[in-house]
Parts: sequence; C-alpha cells; structure tokens
Amino acid sequence: MPDVLLEMKNIHKHFAGVHALNNVSLTIYAGEVHALIGENGAGKSTLMKVLTGIHEKDHGQIFFRGREVDIKTPQEAQALGINMIHQELNLMPHLTVAQNIYIGREPMKGIFLDERKINQMAGELLKSLKIDIDPATRVSNLTIAKQQMVEIAKALSFDSSLLIMDEPSAALTEGEIQELFKFIRDLKARGHSIIYITHRLDELPHIADRITVLRDGQYVDTVNIHDVTKQQIISMMVGRIIYDQPKSKSNVPEDAPVVLEVRNLVAPNVSNVSFTLRRGEILGFAGLMGAGRTETMRAIFGADPLESGEILINRKKVNITSPSDAIAHGISYLSEDRRAFGLAIGLSVKDNAVMANLEEYSKMFFVDDKQVKKVTNEYIEKLSIKTPSITQLVKNLSGGNQQKIVVAKWLIRNSDIFIFDEPTRGIDVGAKSEIYGLIHQLAAENKSIIMVSSEIPELLRMCDRIIVMCEGRVTGELSIDEATQEKIMSYATMNM
Repeated sequence: MPDVLLEMKNIHKHFAGVHALNNVSLTIYAGEVHALIGENGAGKSTLMKVLTGIHEKDHGQIFFRGREVDIKTPQEAQALGINMIHQELNLMPHLTVAQNIYIGREPMKGIFLDERKINQMAGELLKSLKIDIDPATRVSNLTIAKQQMVEIAKALSFDSSLLIMDEPSAALTEGEIQELFKFIRDLKARGHSIIYITHRLDELPHIADRITVLRDGQYVDTVNIHDVTKQQIISMMVGRIIYDQPKSKSNVPEDAPVVLEVRNLVAPNVSNVSFTLRRGEILGFAGLMGAGRTETMRAIFGADPLESGEILINRKKVNITSPSDAIAHGISYLSEDRRAFGLAIGLSVKDNAVMANLEEYSKMFFVDDKQVKKVTNEYIEKLSIKTPSITQLVKNLSGGNQQKIVVAKWLIRNSDIFIFDEPTRGIDVGAKSEIYGLIHQLAAENKSIIMVSSEIPELLRMCDRIIVMCEGRVTGELSIDEATQEKIMSYATMNM
C-alpha cells in the first residue's frame, strides 16, 4: 500500500444559502495522479480552495504527511508543499520566465535585480524538469502550453510535493496535451502527487491512477480508473444515465428556407468562405486550432472587420459592421470565452440576463425591475440555472451555470440565428447534456444554429450538416449521414 500524503476528512463548507461541501473526504497517495471530477457546482473548486487556504473549512480535518494541519492562507499551504495551478494562468506576460518563477524571491545585487543569478537559478530548475525554455524569454512570447509549464516550474520551485492542476488541458492542442501528460508522468516518477481536475473524461485512462467523484457538494466514491467504464463514471457524476450517440440523419426538411447566406467572406485569417444556413438547422463547424472558425463567426457578427464578401439574411443583403448591427438583424453570438466576451461577471444574474435586451425593460431613464425579475426567474427555471438568487454575482457561479446565463441572455433577446462558439468548453458532462437539449429545443422552435466545436463526437451527435475549415478556408462539407471522424479529420488537415 502506498504512503498516504493527504487526508481530508468530513469537510463541510457553507456559503450564503449554499451547503457547498457536505461531509466530503479525499485521500491522496504519495506519487499518484488522482483525478477529481464532478459536474460544475459539485464542490471540486471549493474543496481545493479549502485545501490551499483560500477558504476556511467550517468542520472537518486535514492531515498532511500524517500530521493534522489547519491551513488558513495560501502561504501556509505553500509552506507545506501544496500548490495549485489555476485554469486561468497567473503569470505576468511582460516579465521573463525567470522573473515569473522567482517573483517576490528575486536575488538582488545591491538595490538591483541580479539578472545573471535569477536566469541561472531558473535555468537549472527548468533543466532539472526537462523543460526546454530559455529563462530570459518574455512570457508573452510563449505558447499557452509553455506558459503552463512555467506555472508548474514556479510551483515546484517552492519544493511542492502536491500539485493541484485545474483543467490543465482545456486550452491545449492534442500535441500539447500529450506533452503535458509526459511531463506529469515524469513528475509522478519523481514522487510528486497530482490532483488533476478535468471535464474531459477521455483523458482519465491516459493520466489518472484513481478518481474521486463529487456530486452536489457530497462525496460519491473513489475508484481505480481501470475498474470503471466511462459510462459508469458519468452515472456517478450526474446520478443518471446520459447517452452519447451520434445523429444518423438530418432533421431539416429539404424545402427549409435559407435564413443566412455567406458569400466569399474575407476577413483577418479568413479566406473566401461561403456557406448557407437553413431554418431549424444545426450547422457544425469543425477544424483544428487556428482553422479560422472563430474568426469567421466574429466577422459575421461584426466583432471583427469584414474585408470583402456578402452576408444575406432571408435572401436580403445586409450590412453588418458591428455587433449591434448583427443583433438588430436577429443574430446572437455566444463567444468561446464567455467570461471575457459573454458576461459581466461582476454584475448579478438578472443584470446579465437582460443585458442584450435592456431597452425592452426600460422606461425613460428607469429600468422596470419588476419585469426584469420576472423574466430572469422564468429563464432560471427554464434552463435549470443553479443560483441562490437572481442578485447573486455571476462570478460566484459555476462554469456551466455561467454558460446557461449567456444562453438566457440571447433567448430573452429572442434571436432567430444563434452562433454557439465552443458552447460546452470547460463544463461537465451533465451541463453539456443540458446545453445539447437547449440547442435541440431551439432548432425544434425553428431557430437556426451554427455550432463551432473542437470536439468531433459533439458535432456528430448534434449537427445536421458539418462544414470543415483549415487555414482560413472551407475544405469540406458533409451531411450528417456521411460524416465520420476520419472524413472530418481528413478535411481538417487538407492544406497541411
């Protein structure tokens, strides 16, 4: 039996109106990769914030290396050898790799930073970790994958024995993910323990030894990864069976009218893109990172300048030069980065819900708060949004519930054309299923949907037709009855 590094026993944590952790326990062995999974709002982040001293537990015990500890600050966790690498990286892009690693602990030469010494220290650390990065490189010049490696090196510079990685693969390409996995295996071989938080269940057999499942703030089970199937893991997470079968035929009638036509669109990183979208259709856009899918959608929505080409809505040419033009023509855009472009996270649920349609709820200089509350509560119920109240700040909600609020915003606007750009990125399998149901419901109501996704199985499950892009161009178009992962990947790499 491996040595126990960490034990969290019967942890409770309350927030206003929410029992976020209810009698949760977690055991981590020395030298293991332990996946912590569950739906958004299951309590994973709260449990890790208790462990790292960001939140103080209400009840329960924490034992580290066999000794009971009371961790009240992140600095105390760090001193014990516990460090967390957050999904949103905390590096300073204008500083070098070495300066980021040793920020606040810089070697000085008099009143000046000793550049030679700090680069030497960082270089030795990076070399020991087999990370091929020049310590004098400015962080802004690194890829996301390399920046993540710098975050890990920074954590290990504190002599960490336990690393917590929150969605580390979310923004990485497939090749970068494999590089990350190799690095994690190297850390494990050195005796480091890793708590790996992810929504990508297909990753688990490749990287995890054991998994712990949380649901609604409660402990469900801990199992060896090779003793369970993916479907069993999903059932533990959501408490129900979710079927993930590809669509076999299009649901769009052959005579369905074209509601959106794009002709020879040219924009930054977009070259001569043309396609049509029919009423009630779910049209998928596939391609590798950098294929130009998001750039195409942003140009259609007026968020990026259109260099040439035509956009027609209901067979009539329209001039879209800004998002407000697109909204006026019945187009809604759910950005892949919901926190940056879809939400005002410092505002409440109700403020976000009516943001795109505020004029409908305004009289002179005043907002009809009664109507705002009514429509917000209606869509909270309709979309099963989990929030203590409509006045809750959006930043305090889980990723899946934040995504639903973006959807609610555009449903309240009652648009005809919805552009969903990576609608399920960073949300769990249960929330994904609910988003899928929403999209199907919109299509059944004769709304038209463009769905951009990097997950091919998602496109095969959801779409009536799939357009594939590579290097800014459309390289293929497939009806759903002929689409396969192999065909999509063939078109996605056609120009490479």
